Amino acid sequence: MAKKNLGEMSFLDHLEELRWLLIRGTIAILACSAIAFFFSDFIFDQILFGPKNPNFVTYHFFCELSQQFGLDKSLCVSEINLPIQNREMGGQFSIHMWTSITVGFIVSFPFLLWEIWKFISPALYDNEKKYASAFIIISSLLFFTGVLFGYYLIAPLSVQFFASYIVSSEINNSIDISSYISLIKTSTIASGLLFELPIIIYFLTKIGLVTPEFLRKYRKYTLVIILILSAIITPPDVLSQVIVTIPIMLLYEISIFISAAVMKKQITTTDLTK
Repeated sequence: MAKKNLGEMSFLDHLEELRWLLIRGTIAILACSAIAFFFSDFIFDQILFGPKNPNFVTYHFFCELSQQFGLDKSLCVSEINLPIQNREMGGQFSIHMWTSITVGFIVSFPFLLWEIWKFISPALYDNEKKYASAFIIISSLLFFTGVLFGYYLIAPLSVQFFASYIVSSEINNSIDISSYISLIKTSTIASGLLFELPIIIYFLTKIGLVTPEFLRKYRKYTLVIILILSAIITPPDVLSQVIVTIPIMLLYEISIFISAAVMKKQITTTDLTK
């Protein structure tokens, strides 16, 4: 099937579609944010401040893992001395608002994907448009998996490392609430977006910007970058770095497979049309 003639829509029509996409997306985020605003006790006490609790599930996991590898209790966390403070008059209200918006963005992500799909669907073949449900489901699962990965792995490892890092005994850690929340939000959202790598590679391959050969060529450089990032955000031990690196490299390898599959299908389609 031929693509829909994009010439049927003027530049202003495209801008109008984009404007309504942004309006509907903003309304969805604000609606979810309003709901999250009234669950502040649970969001802050149970979720956001969870990684600063030594009883957090991740710390128990690492403790048991270290003992299984014969490392005694080298990865066990018995105490996290991380007092949180607010130094601005409207600081807590501002954190409450922006955290609610962040939660609203995460919760409404599937709807945002649906809006993006509707916007790009006119440029797709008719037989490609039927994959809308698969695109939404897979992209949402990848995003939420990345959010959980960031929350349960990267965030607690970062909190534990920075809370215990001491450059001088003369310095006491008393972390500002905005700094702490920023670390948690960055860890979770960045991981969620990073886990969209296979989807991004799929579309980049479709438009010819990426090839499987390109991804294979720069695989070793990607591994070095990931190892450096893992060393920065995790405690300075090999086990933690490996645990963070493995799923990210697995995503990269899956992206290579997806890129190769897309290229193969495009070549086959081109041969059949000749």
